[in-house]
Amino acid sequence: MFNRFAAKAIVPVTLSLTGFVIICSLFLYSSIKKDLLKDAVQQETSLAATVVSSTRYTMMTGDREQLYHIIDSIGTQKGVEHLRIFNKEGVIMFSSDPAERNQVVDKTTAGCIECHSGPKPTVRLGSMRLARRFVNAKKHNVLAITAPIYNDAHCAAGSCHFHPTRQKVLGTLDIGLSTASLDRRLLALRWKMVIFCLMVLILSVGGTSALLRHNLLNPIDRLMNYVKKLARGDIDNDYPKGIREVETLGRIYLKMAKERHKAETKLLKVRETDNEVKP
Repeated sequence: MFNRFAAKAIVPVTLSLTGFVIICSLFLYSSIKKDLLKDAVQQETSLAATVVSSTRYTMMTGDREQLYHIIDSIGTQKGVEHLRIFNKEGVIMFSSDPAERNQVVDKTTAGCIECHSGPKPTVRLGSMRLARRFVNAKKHNVLAITAPIYNDAHCAAGSCHFHPTRQKVLGTLDIGLSTASLDRRLLALRWKMVIFCLMVLILSVGGTSALLRHNLLNPIDRLMNYVKKLARGDIDNDYPKGIREVETLGRIYLKMAKERHKAETKLLKVRETDNEVKP
């Protein structure tokens, strides 16, 4: 099968075109996934900043009950997997899960290692570096953001409790959102990419086959049939036309067939003459 001219002409073109489309689709999917993830991180970072802002006044007044209520209210919202605030020692002071309160955060986990990878914790990180994706205990895919609560003049001079100016970070807000919606969009995008690649494969095979057959394979078949006719001694001046190379070959084969026919005719006359001369 693969030693035929049609296969050698169609298969490499189809494989090359399909491979190129698949590679481009992978790059496109990777780029779209990166953009979607970046948008999700930015939205979650904005949400974390909003939570910090909404809880700052409550922290300043020392109203712990109100702060518990705010954390619980936000934590029960759809898509919020966890919401916690822990102090600089890593003790969880407030959490949407009451069982986590007063527990110590493991600093080697994905949410803490970025800041605590060195001998001294890093004070500020970009939002993309503060984000991490993981599967929680409920087997849910989570995108979490760790937002430090920085010290400022109001905190340092607060009436309820005093924080030294040299203390850069007072605590940390950790919020995690479910990525179920994002995962569904990425899954739908992957299937669309697969269907697109299959459509390109079908189109490339069908289109390439049709074009090659119309423009090349059919003229070559006509040329082969014409040559076979000439080989049988049927001299026909109607060689295939339409493609210059095929016409040139047709004229050459016709000329060769005529010369052969002329030579055979001449040889036949010579033999007849010889037979007449013999006594």
